[in-house]
Amino acid sequence: MSGETVPTDDGAFSIVLDRSALSLATLDGAYGRPLRITVPDEAWERVRAAREAVERQLASGETVYGVNTGFGKLCDTRISDEQLTRLQTNLLVSHAVGVGPPIPDALVRWMMLLKVHSLLAGASGVQPACVRCLVDMLNHDVLPVVPTRGSLGASGDLAPLAHMVLPLIGRGEVRAGRGDVQPAAEAFSSLGIETVHLGAKDGLALINGTQMMLAYALGIAVRAWRLAKQADIVASMSLEAIRGSVRPFDDGLLALRPHRGALDVGANVRRLMAGSEILASHAGCGKVQDPYSLRCVPQVHGACRDALRHATDTAMVELSSVTDNPVLVDGALISGGNFHGEPLALTLDYLALALAEWASISERRTYLLLSGPDGLPALLMRDTGLNSGFMIPQYTAAALVNECKVLGSPASVDSIPTSLGQEDHVSMGAQSALKCLQVLENAETVLAIEMLCAAQALDHRLPARPGVGPRVAWEAIRREIPYAEEDRAFGQDIARALSMVRQQVILSAVEDIAGALA
Repeated sequence: MSGETVPTDDGAFSIVLDRSALSLATLDGAYGRPLRITVPDEAWERVRAAREAVERQLASGETVYGVNTGFGKLCDTRISDEQLTRLQTNLLVSHAVGVGPPIPDALVRWMMLLKVHSLLAGASGVQPACVRCLVDMLNHDVLPVVPTRGSLGASGDLAPLAHMVLPLIGRGEVRAGRGDVQPAAEAFSSLGIETVHLGAKDGLALINGTQMMLAYALGIAVRAWRLAKQADIVASMSLEAIRGSVRPFDDGLLALRPHRGALDVGANVRRLMAGSEILASHAGCGKVQDPYSLRCVPQVHGACRDALRHATDTAMVELSSVTDNPVLVDGALISGGNFHGEPLALTLDYLALALAEWASISERRTYLLLSGPDGLPALLMRDTGLNSGFMIPQYTAAALVNECKVLGSPASVDSIPTSLGQEDHVSMGAQSALKCLQVLENAETVLAIEMLCAAQALDHRLPARPGVGPRVAWEAIRREIPYAEEDRAFGQDIARALSMVRQQVILSAVEDIAGALA
């Protein structure tokens, strides 16, 4: 079946990889799991036809960038037919200059998957053997060691992709089956994977493209959509704990300024707060307004959702695109700029701001919880002085929010010319991707800290029961993390809470009872 996905016995995720296979829902299910790839016959036929078109153009004697010329500033240097294989091999070796810690396994898998997906469009002109080798690597979970730093985001992600495809020619390092790092040639030999004898254009098509930036963008999008729902759940816990008002979430009020994100957040919180005894207990109490971090949740969370939706839409367009150079158009190779990462660079910078705002408003709600509102004990513990209570987890949240603000400076506004001026404007989108992922991870942690504090506060509202969403979330937390009567190693609690956020424990529990959230 076209685009079919099938779970496997070893926990891998199986994909029949045609041009419509990779929806965001599919990627969500595949995130962090080994992949098993099947390529339909019609996709192989596109690859073969594209390769034949490249060979015809090469046989015509025409000068074509990157096929029989040097690269970058050396584009005017003609390369003889006898040296075309060496040209492509030299390209991979010379461009594998990345530094820094390795890219996480989950995103390396997606880089490889996205490269295969792009090559199967039949516009790049590589030998089918190149695609087959990448598919074999994925199916054996042979993951190249790819450093994080070195890409300028135009001509695509050259250095990271060079490290990714070095194993195709028997070079570089890999980890096979989540084992130790070893030379690629050794892993290929033990698993029976054949290396590739590169031909004209192969190396350039393999390393030119936006697959690193895109893997990060899609991975962040998957996790951020999970976080968006959990942020609404955690905010509803704090709203109950502080005994705030649900009136600012009124559908009629929000309809007067009908941004989609705000409407979705309002609907979520109204659903989550259904059946609240805490709200009923302070009806008519005379409280006029809550602080912004409670009252403006629809507007802030909603705007963050709208930014995330824009980022997701951009990434999905990129997913269906061909981003190397030159590419085949109507059977002829055309040199253009589809490799330029500006669409992703700008979007990832924008998304980092949205993720930072989720963290920022969450930390403010944590601060409110500790301040002792409406009868809660200061620092959420009775015997303070001897105990510091939840004072210091808020410090951690504040430190992470500060880091988010620092990382909010856009990478995409900078450009440093390279290749002796031939590549005179670059996107710096790889830096946008790296820092956006760090902001996401910070935001997950800040929300986990708020969740801990809100659960502690809800204990002090017993026996009054919160609404269905906060109640189910509180019950799930208490199965893993007990109420704190006195100081303990709260760092361990934060780690457990963060694991619950990342594994969607709270989200799954709440949606099982309250229904799917927007």
